[in-house]
Amino acid sequence: MAIRIISIVVAFLLFCYILFAFVFFKDIRQDTVCHDLVVVVKDSLDKHFVTTDDLISLLKQARLNPIGQPMNTVNTHRIETELLKNEMIADVEAYKTPSSTIKLEVKQKMPILRVIGARGNFYVDSKGSTMPISRQHVAYVPIASGYIEKELAITDLYDFALFLHKNEFWNSQIEQIYVYPNKEVVLIPRVGGHRILLGTFDDYREKLDKLQLFYEQAIPKMGWEKYSMINLKFKDQIVCTKKTKQI
Repeated sequence: MAIRIISIVVAFLLFCYILFAFVFFKDIRQDTVCHDLVVVVKDSLDKHFVTTDDLISLLKQARLNPIGQPMNTVNTHRIETELLKNEMIADVEAYKTPSSTIKLEVKQKMPILRVIGARGNFYVDSKGSTMPISRQHVAYVPIASGYIEKELAITDLYDFALFLHKNEFWNSQIEQIYVYPNKEVVLIPRVGGHRILLGTFDDYREKLDKLQLFYEQAIPKMGWEKYSMINLKFKDQIVCTKKTKQI
């Protein structure tokens, strides 16, 4: 019985100490001034769309630079909201540390397609949003050109580009995409001197499955340079146009 009472008393005193320490040190932290801003761009080794200097400059312009400000006045939510206005940034997490530092963890957008059209020159990222062309970094992704409205870029064209990005074979094979005014699509492969007439984006997976089977069965016999055009627009068939011999 005595041991149980002692255990309860010790537990109560320990709880009181923890509560006191939490309140005491919390007050100390809130009264301190932010002395540093640490920026971590998580994917900076792969992409270079934003730099630490860019982010600090954005915060200074918005008068949200936390350095020198009391920690209890620093609004990390406002910092996150401001930085997310940058179209190169996918996600931001800002938080306070016990050492009176504000830490920013930033994730950049991942482009999967570059659009060069009458309506502008921009990237489409892996989430289906647009992002501007960067002066600092060039992303080596398929290029789409021709008659491309933004609506097409972030819907059918985005879906197609995401498929290419996730498919190892087609990601290495398709280099360019051209869209005609009638919405028909021509693909330009990296290997072979032919063009691929996809038709519209309808059923593009089935069309490319047929083409991959054709590559595996026919190309080893015929060679990559035999055809000028491979037409996939007709259901259940592939129509090939031979190259004309030059005299």
